Amino acid sequence: MPNTKKAKNRADRKDTLKKVLQRIKPYWPLVTLSILAALVTVAATLYVPVLIGNAVDRILEPGKVDFTAIWRILTQIGVVVLITAFFQWVMNISNNRITYHVVRDMRQEAFDKIEILPLKFIDAHSYGEIVSRVIADVDIFADGLLMGFTQLFTGLITIAGTLVIMLTVNVTITLVVVCITPLSLFVASFIAKRTFSMFKVQSETRGEQTAFIDEMIGNQKVVQAFGQEEKVEERFCEINDRLQECSLQAVFYSSLVNPSTRFVNSVVYAGVGLAGALAAIGGTLSVGQLTCLLSYATQYTKPFNEISGVVTELQNALACANRIFELIEEEPQIPDAPDAVHDLQADGSVELEHVYFSYVPDRKLIEDFNLEVKPGQRIAIVGPTGCGKTTIINLLMRFYDVNKGTIAVNDTDIRHMTRHNLRENYGMVLQETWLKAGTIRDNITMGKPGATDEEVLEAAKATHAHSFIKRLPQGYDTFIAEDGGSLSQGQKQLLCITRVMLCKPPMLILDEATSSIDTRTELHIQNAFARLMEGRTSFIVAHRLSTIQEADKILVMRDGNIMEQGNHEELLQANGFYAELYNSQFAI
Repeated sequence: MPNTKKAKNRADRKDTLKKVLQRIKPYWPLVTLSILAALVTVAATLYVPVLIGNAVDRILEPGKVDFTAIWRILTQIGVVVLITAFFQWVMNISNNRITYHVVRDMRQEAFDKIEILPLKFIDAHSYGEIVSRVIADVDIFADGLLMGFTQLFTGLITIAGTLVIMLTVNVTITLVVVCITPLSLFVASFIAKRTFSMFKVQSETRGEQTAFIDEMIGNQKVVQAFGQEEKVEERFCEINDRLQECSLQAVFYSSLVNPSTRFVNSVVYAGVGLAGALAAIGGTLSVGQLTCLLSYATQYTKPFNEISGVVTELQNALACANRIFELIEEEPQIPDAPDAVHDLQADGSVELEHVYFSYVPDRKLIEDFNLEVKPGQRIAIVGPTGCGKTTIINLLMRFYDVNKGTIAVNDTDIRHMTRHNLRENYGMVLQETWLKAGTIRDNITMGKPGATDEEVLEAAKATHAHSFIKRLPQGYDTFIAEDGGSLSQGQKQLLCITRVMLCKPPMLILDEATSSIDTRTELHIQNAFARLMEGRTSFIVAHRLSTIQEADKILVMRDGNIMEQGNHEELLQANGFYAELYNSQFAI
């Protein structure tokens, strides 16, 4: 089992790395520029010890110092340092551009995918966890990628260049360095293989913590109202402790890389110093050359420290990238057919034939559901919680596709229409309001961006929203925060109803649309809806049966099936399940 897990982690790491390289590929000109700049930077940096060694050899003994040659060498060193600084700047600019272009593309891909993911994915994952992938994981990936570009290229080129120059100076001492080097590579590789899985667990736990915080902040009033502060704190501490534990493990193992490689590097430096000193005493190596070799030994070993650090960061970055790619590669919703109808103007006729649907395969919900709705009819859907009322709405709007059967609008299967075309024929008001950060006017005109001020005013007056809007500081230009800010629940719902009133679609879906409205305002809204619903097909989901007594047809649902149907009077006379529900409202 452990071997299988290791193999899977290794495969995940390689697969993720391949995907990262594919996203870097479009920016190959910048990558090429970065590599060229790194080559020049390393070459110039490696040339400086040669010049220093030459300068040392010009200092022979007291009274015999060649100041002219030394001054010339110092001038050369100054020029080389300036060249190094310029090309290092070019390399850093290129690396930054590559990193943030790749990160921008990945965030865009992730957000685009969220837009087309089926609702079942959103329902199955917490919002905070999804946000954590798009924001926190991408940021960590960016840090690792930037460090990789900045230090990995220069490190590898420095190692190769240093070895070549050291070979030209002294082959024996270079062989000493080469023999000890594999030990450093082994240590870095050993630790890196064990840190990927740890960083992956750390990233997942961080996402879980973000999701929990997001949920608790969004529902702080409920938590406090029911005195759940201590339990919430305990749950947070439990997640936080797990994050601490997996983070400590990941950081501990990754932190071993630097001291381990530094120890090996010190052994390399000592080996070069000892072998070089013996060669200098034997007369086969000058003092300047020994100085040069010691400098190269430092430059040769330094990239191993940097690369080992980069490898550690890359493990973390790849673990985060893996979670991002999981989101990007999620199966999208079934796309619209190429020949799908995109301009159908619904007359309001809707037909459901032998519809079967369940959210989970082993839990049946709706079975053999049949319904025929004529244009202009008002259809009320009632029943106990969990009977499938809201599910019918999800299917009508094609938020979910039926498992079996057909739903047709104007005798056209909705799967043969584009989703946009289908949904623009519906006006929808839910029990849960949704308002975006923006002005009151922006929120009302969401479904009809080109609406005139007169149209907005007319819709607001029809829903009786105008009276509270005009009392706001800037009226219709008042800016509200996400989800309505300081507006009451009733006011937010009035704005959502006004939004639909402005669009005047041929079909309406009202899912407990007046649940947060006071009784007096509700009467006004009912009158407004009555005018709006004239000639329009309406689906009304309600728990309060008093709100749907005027419906043309009432569907009484239970366990995903229609138990009864008819108008209010007919169902009361039948003295069945509907009559039982209706009379239960007045039970003491």
